[in-house]
Amino acid sequence: MITAGLAPRPPEPAMSLMMDAGEIDRSSTIRARHWHALDDGRIECDVCPRRCKLHDGQRGFCFIRARLGDELVLTSYGRSSGFAIDPIEKKPLFHFLPGTSILSFGTAGCNLGCRFCQNWDVSQARDSDRLTAHASPESIARIANATGCQSVAFTFNDPVVFLEYAVDSARACHDLGLAAVAVTAGWILPEARSDLFRWMDAANVDLKAFTEGFYRRLCGGSLAPVLETLVWIRKKTSVWLEITTLLIPGENDSDEEIEALSRWVVDSLGPDVPLHFTGFHPDDKMRGTSSTAPSALTRARRIAKRTGVRHAYTGNVDDPEGESTYCASCFELLIGRAGHAMTQWNLTPLGGCPACGEILPGRFEVRPGSWGDRVEGVPQRELVR
Repeated sequence: MITAGLAPRPPEPAMSLMMDAGEIDRSSTIRARHWHALDDGRIECDVCPRRCKLHDGQRGFCFIRARLGDELVLTSYGRSSGFAIDPIEKKPLFHFLPGTSILSFGTAGCNLGCRFCQNWDVSQARDSDRLTAHASPESIARIANATGCQSVAFTFNDPVVFLEYAVDSARACHDLGLAAVAVTAGWILPEARSDLFRWMDAANVDLKAFTEGFYRRLCGGSLAPVLETLVWIRKKTSVWLEITTLLIPGENDSDEEIEALSRWVVDSLGPDVPLHFTGFHPDDKMRGTSSTAPSALTRARRIAKRTGVRHAYTGNVDDPEGESTYCASCFELLIGRAGHAMTQWNLTPLGGCPACGEILPGRFEVRPGSWGDRVEGVPQRELVR
């Protein structure tokens, strides 16, 4: 049965990690913005639905938010697990500045514990030594601008957990005319959500499945807050929104669940929100699960389009048709893609279909970018200049 209704608050985590305050690098620590003191002497984090309640010297589930004395701190401010210059299509964002490059970075830790995480070495890191790159928000914006990127992505792990660093970096990007992009699971509380997305120009939200059971069993989280985040972004902000669902064989890939998810997107968010179905490969704690068959992704795309999603895509698979953008009215090919590279650009200067004039929803420039499918690193020396 598909269960997408409201769910009770997840239980208080038993995984908060005790630590010696001396283990914290004070140069990368900043006072957190979302927390409150409890009557029993603990501090409760108000960033995500896990609501970690900490004694002095404890880290939260995400590892990088901790109690230090009488306040909550972020322990990874100005430090990253790595940087890369990617095609924006890799986020994936297909209707936001196509063809351009984006500077991608993250920190360590995550507020979910997905058993299938494909960035598990970063998101589940419990060692501050994973944070090897030092970079201020201003240097991140400067490097993005100097390398020709039009945007910066907060990704690899979830920007929800390094919210203060992400917000300050987004503000620095805006000062230089760059866009800010959140790649997130959307598991966040309302006040922190407003703080984070106030500074975002686009977001790809990972809607992992459409059942509470999946979220609890495989992610250690809950579905309802993610749905609330999606509705809020779509209806209360100007953030461009796209959604990704990783299809895992036997877990969230039934016709019933895909149809229910797609119908919810159409009914709650509107038919123009792009929906990406991507392929799973064995990783982390699910190495015994089979990879997603390309035919399963094609089937999911077909179900979504039949349900009313106008722009459904496939990913992590060789499928030029499923990766390309077509006019929702006359089905003219508008943007051809192969992998993360653009092969055709047929939009009019106003962002419309050349055959029927229908405007393609999204944010486009008169000419597309020409970055292609390259991925490039950023030398550490460039970040600390």
